[in-house]
Amino acid sequence: MTTADQDERDQRLAQVLVDLDRRSAPEPVDVEQLCRAHPDLAVELRQILAVGQMMDVLVTDPSQKATLTIDGRARRMAPLEIPRQIADYDLVDELGRGGMGVVYKAWDRQLERFVALKMILRGAHASSSDQARFRSEAQAAAGLNHPNIVPVYQVGEVDGHAFFSMKYVPGLTLSEVMKKGPLLQRQATAYLARIARAVHHAHQAGILHRDLKPANVLIDENDEPLVADFGLAKRTENDPSLTGSGAIVGTPSYMAPEQAMGQGQPTPAADVYSLGAILYEMLTGRPPFLAATPVDTLLLVRSEEPVRPRLLNPQIDLDLEFICRKCLEKNPEHRYASAAQLADDLEAFTHGEPVSARSSSLIYFLSRIFRETHHAPVLENWGLLWMWHSAMVMLLCGVTSLMHALGVQSHSPYLALWSIGLAVWGTIFWNLRSRGGPVTFVERQIAHVWAAAVIASIGIFIVEVILEMPVLILSPVLSVLAGMVFLIKAGTLSGWFYIAAVISFLAAVPMAFVGPPIGPLMLGVVLALGFFVPGLKYYRQRLQSISDSAKRDLP
Repeated sequence: MTTADQDERDQRLAQVLVDLDRRSAPEPVDVEQLCRAHPDLAVELRQILAVGQMMDVLVTDPSQKATLTIDGRARRMAPLEIPRQIADYDLVDELGRGGMGVVYKAWDRQLERFVALKMILRGAHASSSDQARFRSEAQAAAGLNHPNIVPVYQVGEVDGHAFFSMKYVPGLTLSEVMKKGPLLQRQATAYLARIARAVHHAHQAGILHRDLKPANVLIDENDEPLVADFGLAKRTENDPSLTGSGAIVGTPSYMAPEQAMGQGQPTPAADVYSLGAILYEMLTGRPPFLAATPVDTLLLVRSEEPVRPRLLNPQIDLDLEFICRKCLEKNPEHRYASAAQLADDLEAFTHGEPVSARSSSLIYFLSRIFRETHHAPVLENWGLLWMWHSAMVMLLCGVTSLMHALGVQSHSPYLALWSIGLAVWGTIFWNLRSRGGPVTFVERQIAHVWAAAVIASIGIFIVEVILEMPVLILSPVLSVLAGMVFLIKAGTLSGWFYIAAVISFLAAVPMAFVGPPIGPLMLGVVLALGFFVPGLKYYRQRLQSISDSAKRDLP
């Protein structure tokens, strides 16, 4: 891509962002629709809007009064005067407020009991999306009947103020309980087992919470935890999202990586991750990820591994650490299949019985070794290119073996073949990749590793000339060099490359014994397989992604 082309892309990207900023309606951005309209800018748009959405949610100071925009002018919503009557309730005190709602302690005059009354923060001036989300929370919670979920009593509206009443839970939130430090293991497991059962009940009813955190867990006078605040809840079936497609919702320190990326449909695995984050904090006194700013925390959630709990608190039982880390797996498929399975393991730990997370520790270990990293999505851009690369490497090694078999003993032809061949193919390869869309930072890192390997390969032939060695006598070193490249890719992209690395290292031994012309041919086979197998996998994955995207675009 030329400098002029890059400048043109940057100008178009800037114009798209300016157009978004000038919109008159403050509705959420449909990221997927925007990316379909500008496919060549999709990567940049996803990254910029992901951070932008997070900032929109998090820069609000909940201690400030709500700000309304009416007739183009910003206005502040005054808090309701207390005491005040709302329907059959007398407001007694304000218990707390968040980005969308405010909760009051209220007296139910008919049933003569205290309740918690939640009202939409902007009252009659709330946007349609805020009203829909508020109704969704009320409907989601009202449909659940579990002893560890705060029950909803009534849903209504008075003078433009939507509200719903729920059980008043005197006591503290789990967040407040943990201000004194980590909890005892048995207390932490007992709390989370009950919370997990409640969350599983919601999942069975088709409700995902999506904002599980200690502040949304109430501890009543009987020391029972109750799950509250379904403000970001979503139905798993037949429910158009109340947030824009691709939107990021939740609280960064307790948010699953897939939520932090704002991609795909939410699943129960996201709530399982949040449960693991709560357990982590109960055991260590801090959440898995906490940075100077919410956006920095979000980036950590997406890319880093949490510190092992036992490093922060050596008193934590090893089984309990296994349970916690299994919940916090980056890949949703590696977590507990359900919140109920998590509860089963926690209860087994409490009773001194074997836990499934520990019994499958070997599988857990192997799954971590061979899993894909968070950079793996870029591999879809390389699938077809790696298949071509495997063919070119096989051709290069095949020609080298043929030349030796025909009696070519001069170093110059081999040096020219590898120098010119790798340089020309490297240029073609990179140009093809650049045409496929923006090149990410990690792809540039991979390209630098590959370039270093090319230079080292050519250097081996030069060393043979300088030391006046027989031609191709150092060719086994090329296999060792390939193993090093695959090892770097394994740590950066996918555990599959560990297998390719081991095979490459081992192949150097028989190559040294048999020598040319068989040795270079063996090298070609090893390298071709090392690139072709993952290339085919990610090429198919790319085709599937295109097919799924086309199906979503159908009316």
